[in-house]
Parts: sequence; C-alpha cells; structure tokens
Amino acid sequence: MTAIALFGAGGKMGVRLSLNLKKTDFDIRHVEVSDIGVQRLKDEVGAAPQGADQAITGADVVILAVPDTVIGKVAAAVVPKLAPGTMVVILDAAAPFAGHLPARDDITYFVTHPCHPPIFNDETTQAGRRDYFGGVAAQQGVVNALMQGPEEHYALGESIARAIYAPVARSYRVTVEQMALLEPGLSETVCASLLVVMREAMDEVVARGVSHDCARDFLLGHMNILGAVIFDQVQGQFSDACNKAIEFGKPALMRDDWKNVFRPEEIEASIQRIT
Repeated sequence: MTAIALFGAGGKMGVRLSLNLKKTDFDIRHVEVSDIGVQRLKDEVGAAPQGADQAITGADVVILAVPDTVIGKVAAAVVPKLAPGTMVVILDAAAPFAGHLPARDDITYFVTHPCHPPIFNDETTQAGRRDYFGGVAAQQGVVNALMQGPEEHYALGESIARAIYAPVARSYRVTVEQMALLEPGLSETVCASLLVVMREAMDEVVARGVSHDCARDFLLGHMNILGAVIFDQVQGQFSDACNKAIEFGKPALMRDDWKNVFRPEEIEASIQRIT
C-alpha cells in the first residue's frame, strides 16, 4: 500500500484532499501544526495529525498542501529528511518554477494542479452544478508535470492527482514552465483581471441607474452565449453590430502589447511576487 504524508492536512485545501484521499486505498498520514487546522481535521475529516518525522518515515509520497508563501520553508525542513526515491507532490507550479524546492537528485518532484470545473459542462446533479471549485461532485481536468524523477513515477503521480481532485474527467501532461503559463499567466493575470474589469463595468452600469439584478442577469447571460461562440462550444457568429463593438472595444480596453504577460521574464516576475 502506498503511504502518503499529507502536510497542511487541516488547511482549507488540505481538508479537501484529506476527504478525497479518505475514499482511496492509500495509507494517509496527516500532518497539521495549526490549532485551527487540527480542529478542522478532526471535525471535518475525523482524523488526528501525526508529527512530521513520524509521518515521513516509510512514506512513499509527501504532498505539500501548504501556501505558496511558505512552501519553500516547509520543503527546506522536510525534503532533506526524505528517503531516496520518495515522491514530493506540489499543488502549484509557482514554487517549483521559482526554484524554492531543495536540490536532491534522488527524489521525485511531481507538480499537479486542477483546471476546476468548466463553465460549459453536462453536470446532471445539483451538487455537480454547484461545485464551482471541483473535487467534490463536478468533473474537472487536471494538469500534471513530472519535474524530475523516473518516468515510471508519472503514473503514480497522476493516480494521486486523480484521487485528490476527483472526480477527474481529463488529465493533461505539461512541463512546469507550461503550467506557469497556465497559472498565473492565463488563469490569474489574464482571466481573473478581465473578470474583475467586467465586474467593475457591471457596477458602473448599476451606478448609472440600471438595477443590480438586471445588470447581473444581462451580463452573465451574454457571457454565456458570447463565451459559447468564442470558445467553440456552439456554432455561431456575431452580428455586424457586435463585431463593430469588439473592433472598438478591444483597443479601448487592452494595450497593444498585452501578450507580453506571457513572456518568460514576466511569468517569472509574477511568480516571484506570488511566492
């Protein structure tokens, strides 16, 4: 049986992982140091934490479910104590990309991150439709990178990713550098920023006299159909009026050089700010 030491098991993300791992045949050792996390682990998972040294003894896999801001510190304390051949699973590309993981050629570093349930899906249950984050009831994709280690470890890492982010519909293999393009580049720097602008635009329309509910329904409805066309979910085309609005609106809202956010040095700078 594969033994997994889960660090940060009582955190918000750690509890999600703990609950999903509880459904598997893995031998799970929970590690949590905060009083709040220990109580959350007890109340929501029904598990008690172990000491770090006890948990990693004989562990095949160590999952670091801790914030990016402290992952370097935690890794520096844990990784030197691991037996050769141990797999370390990191849940975000930021720390690995930034070089915050200790150098050890005899262990495996595996990075995995959820895509989260897509806007366009075919969930048939209320729980699935309401699972926006994923890992509970809605199908989602995952991205995985074998940063270092033997090729045969990829299958083990992917099986863990499918377990902690279940239910998983699709699994994609990428490099750490490609994962950094996806996040923070695509998902946060671009998508989150544009969505914040859209919310601010909705608030501006409300400030100019349209009711909140009306503006929200109108915006989210148009996001649905416009997004379905733009992302090839349905076959369709925009009206001439819409195309002219886009022709005017895009340069009014976006700098000509906005794609520079994907340049390697910009991705690196963004990750340095995160970590």
